[in-house]
This record gives sequence, C-alpha cells and structure tokens, in this order.
Amino acid sequence: MQTKFYITKILVIVSFTAALFFASVSFAGLLDKKVELSTLPPKVQETIKLNAQGGTIKSIEQEKEKREVTIYEVEVKKPDGTEIEFKVDENGSLIELEKN
Repeated sequence: MQTKFYITKILVIVSFTAALFFASVSFAGLLDKKVELSTLPPKVQETIKLNAQGGTIKSIEQEKEKREVTIYEVEVKKPDGTEIEFKVDENGSLIELEKN
C-alpha cells in the first residue's frame, strides 16, 4: 500500500515538473519581436554587418534574457547559400555564432 502511494506521488511530481518545463519552453519565444537593422544601436548594427559576411539578413529578433539584457538573434543567408545564426548583445558584442 505504501509503495503504491509513493509511486503515485512520484508520477504526480514528474508530470508537474514536465508540464512546467514544456510551458516555459513554449512561451519563451512569445516575447521575441522582429526588428529592422536600421532601428538598432550603431554598435549592434556594426557587429551584425561584420558577422553577416556579405550575406542577406533574413531576420533579426529582439529578445530579453536574464536580468532584462537585450539580445539580438540574427539569421543570415550567405552568398554561397549556407546559413548562419548569431547573437549580439545590446552593447554590440558577439555572444554566439552557429553555422548550419
């Protein structure tokens, strides 16, 4: 009888934890907003242009991360057809670069 109670309790805890995790993941992107390069601070624009490597900027999304730091996530299609994604912080520093 005790074992059944503990198993039920564990299942409830696991289910609740999973629900919280997936809810936070699905809502994370809702606060992102698309922005235009020309509206960004000059240092951010400079970093984006430099890292775009002559490619076409497909999108720029502004997102808030921990402690209200603004991050710009950029998707670029390079002239050779490859795509890259990178993140730039509000001070114009490159903080992440992914090559697809």
